Amino acid sequence: MKRLAVLTSGGDAPGMNAAIRAVVRTATQQGIEVVGVRRGFSGLHRGELAVLGPRDVANTIQRGGTILLTARSHTWRSPEGRAKGAQVLRDWNVDGLIVIGGDGSFHGGHYLQEEHGVPVIGVPGTIDNDLYGTDHTIGYFTAVETALDAVDKLRDTGASHERIFVIEVMGRHAGHIALDVAVAGGAEEVFIPEDAKSVEGVVEIVKASVAKGKASSIIIVAEGYPGGAQGVADAIQNGTGLETRVSILGHIQRGGAPVSSDRVLASRLGEAAVYALMDGEKGVMVGRGGGGIVYTPLHETWEKRKDVNRDLYRCAKTLSI
Repeated sequence: MKRLAVLTSGGDAPGMNAAIRAVVRTATQQGIEVVGVRRGFSGLHRGELAVLGPRDVANTIQRGGTILLTARSHTWRSPEGRAKGAQVLRDWNVDGLIVIGGDGSFHGGHYLQEEHGVPVIGVPGTIDNDLYGTDHTIGYFTAVETALDAVDKLRDTGASHERIFVIEVMGRHAGHIALDVAVAGGAEEVFIPEDAKSVEGVVEIVKASVAKGKASSIIIVAEGYPGGAQGVADAIQNGTGLETRVSILGHIQRGGAPVSSDRVLASRLGEAAVYALMDGEKGVMVGRGGGGIVYTPLHETWEKRKDVNRDLYRCAKTLSI
């Protein structure tokens, strides 16, 4: 292993820069040169590559987003696009590729390896925490903290105006963020994609809260729940007549400086990705499990389902009285 490449792909996540930094500095320590690919797979087939050294990643560990930029590439979905990218890597004498991203990015890396024999290691970078094979993904902890900070502020407003706030957090296919925020934010109810329960139940919950003297309530909804936050809010408004407001947090959850847990996780996984390539591993994601580093075949990260913590789901319900 003389030269490796690293790219970030798909949605950005706080901590990606810490992972890039760890890849560059670990590889340099081992005498391996690193090439950074700008704009993900889209930039790869266009040849947007540059050598990265330790100083190029200085003062980046605290920054959100990704210094390598990211993009979603339609061209990469075709065999011709992947063939062009593979040729670019050969022209640059790259011996292996580290892909930091989510399941869509891992699909791209998987097919690159299958079709062209380029060793690929995946590093899980997605705020949704929905990848099988790792306890947590880079960016998740920061996204939860960002959403929780917004919930705390909205609770103040809700209490002042005696309103119901229905807050939508990210999680198109998974309710991990919603569950953590619901428990930490003291929400009265939480709706997640993994449990498509009826919205009718929330009406009775709100009525019961009012009967107990609660003048306001917080309801958390993952964006992937059928009907979304607006559907839940409409049911509450129509069923109780209480003033109800919807707040969709959206992409604010992707931004900001990564919290310490994401910086540590990203640093550890970036280091592990380089060692994995050096040890001859390929076609796997490096993740955290049982307190250590675990390898999961890339295809399993999207073929197998990572469930939410059901104990936490029960906890959210128990503490909502």
